[in-house]
Parts: sequence; structure tokens; C-alpha cells
Amino acid sequence: MNIDRVVLAFAGSVILLSVALAHFVSPWWLLLTVFVGANLLQSSFTGFCPLAMILRSFGMKPGTAFPR
Repeated sequence: MNIDRVVLAFAGSVILLSVALAHFVSPWWLLLTVFVGANLLQSSFTGFCPLAMILRSFGMKPGTAFPR
């Protein structure tokens, strides 16, 4: 598994979790969904992703989206 797949899996998990929390706890949890979506959008343009940097420092192999 490379960094790209882990980032996508983590983002998808956080989005699903925040939607469930918004449904069962408080609609304010949808702000987490907005944050993750905005982070995915900006990383698609800039290539900067904090999670990818953390995973790289743990020695995970890079993919094509976050090669450096």
C-alpha cells in the first residue's frame, strides 16, 4: 500500500465518520467533512498534504500523487 491509497482511505473514513456523527450527535460535525473536502481539493492543486508528509516520515513508499 502506498501513500496515495492511505490518504484516500483515511479521508474517506473521516468523511463517513463525520457524517455518522452529524446524524447521531450534532450537525456541527459536518464541518469536519467540509475541512477534509477542502484539504483534498487544495492538495489536488498544490500537492501539499500533511498526512502524506507524516506517512513519508514513517517510511511509507510514495505513490504518483505525492511523489516527494
